[in-house]
Amino acid sequence: MEMVSPEQEHPNKAFAWAATDSSGVLSPFKISRRKTGEKDVALRVLYCGICHSDLHKVKNEWGTTSYPIVPGYEVVGVVTEVGSKVEKFKVGDKVGVGCMVGSCQSCDSCANNFENYCPKLILTYGEKYHDGTTTYGGYSDFMVVDEHFIVRIPDNLPLDGAAPLFCAGITTYSPLRYFELDKPGMHVGVVGLGGVGHLAVKFAKAMGVKVTVISTSPNKEKEAIEHLHADSFIVSHDQDQMQAAMGTMDGIIDTVFAAHPLLPLIGLLKSNGKLVMVTAPEKNIKIPAFSLLMGRKMVAGSRIGGMKETQEMVDFAVKHNITADIEVIPVDYLNTAMERLGKSDVKYRFVVDVGNTLKSTS
Repeated sequence: MEMVSPEQEHPNKAFAWAATDSSGVLSPFKISRRKTGEKDVALRVLYCGICHSDLHKVKNEWGTTSYPIVPGYEVVGVVTEVGSKVEKFKVGDKVGVGCMVGSCQSCDSCANNFENYCPKLILTYGEKYHDGTTTYGGYSDFMVVDEHFIVRIPDNLPLDGAAPLFCAGITTYSPLRYFELDKPGMHVGVVGLGGVGHLAVKFAKAMGVKVTVISTSPNKEKEAIEHLHADSFIVSHDQDQMQAAMGTMDGIIDTVFAAHPLLPLIGLLKSNGKLVMVTAPEKNIKIPAFSLLMGRKMVAGSRIGGMKETQEMVDFAVKHNITADIEVIPVDYLNTAMERLGKSDVKYRFVVDVGNTLKSTS
């Protein structure tokens, strides 16, 4: 079978930034998008957040990347066209696209509004769509997405600060709700104060929960308490601080990508406490079974969220005035931003101003 170039795959020409090899360097790249199908929504991309996963993917650090790859699944845009059978959206609506653009729509997970756990889930970029073509993400001028995977953004949510809600936001909102760590007066720990962690703090606080940030960086304490309104702060390598907090937490949301020991975190949990991993460290983690048996404790995982709860999360964010703390950048700053992200040099999320700075070179 002859390989068709990304520019020729579909009828509508589009423009993007892509990585073409494992150096991970991004550069201007021509792609194409399918014509708007009867259940599709076409949108002009205005903003796109940079997720830590984008960095892993462009460098093929998980060993699953095929090139060229156009990252970006914290996408905010405006609807430019809708298919004949689209019911929920019209031209001019502000919308978001998160980590997924397709699923089987027939398995138990899909039937229960947890498309994120569908075995045939199609991610927003770097995967094969139903028609066999490659999905390309939000580092591009426009996208065409099935209506089911589009989220409405109410008018009073700032679009640039809303972009990271579609990955980082739902990644933390979903486990807080599902594992019932959302009851006022509960005590929840948040491990790591990066793009995902700072939103975990904001959502948990808005739910009325007492929040302790657990971090390796003592210099983040002032920011965590004064700016993000966390209730307390623990330096994870300070034995005295960790000891004092043993057995005090109902749950912990662990947002750290770097490999780190879980045993000290399990020690912070009360009986029946839940440690929820929401990111995948590169190295596998060992857990002694006794640490779980001795308090009926649980280590769980959670991956983004379903479409229904993503819309709920956005509506909750509007009600409680939650957006990400961002640094807005032009598209030609992408490679520098990726380098800085690798060094955790951002408070707390880069967002690319696609609408104003992505210019076609044609």
